[in-house]
Amino acid sequence: MLTRVAELRKSKKWSMQYIADQLEIAKSTYAGYESGYREPSLDTIKKIAELFKTSVDYLLERTDNQHFPPEQVKENSPMELTDQTQLANIQLTIDEKILSPEELYHFIAFIRSKREIEENGI
Repeated sequence: MLTRVAELRKSKKWSMQYIADQLEIAKSTYAGYESGYREPSLDTIKKIAELFKTSVDYLLERTDNQHFPPEQVKENSPMELTDQTQLANIQLTIDEKILSPEELYHFIAFIRSKREIEENGI
């Protein structure tokens, strides 16, 4: 989180004092967050995320998607299952169990084989 907060601040060309003022905390407290000397409270983390218009998950490095709210898959729009960038944002399940990457590979291979059989009458 500390790295991301510093990167976001620098990308916006905001001073530590400006952010501290927005969060209503002392500049030294905020500087402690960036240096790793202090840990912000959950409430402060949420405020920082709101200030930068990003998610707590992005600040905590649980996702690389900086946008908040996350870009949603449009309803009824096709999704290419072989596109790894799209698959990184969703999880597919069968019988309430998440498909592993290997299972997904087998699923795609099965569909391709089935289509080839139907198209060629094999």
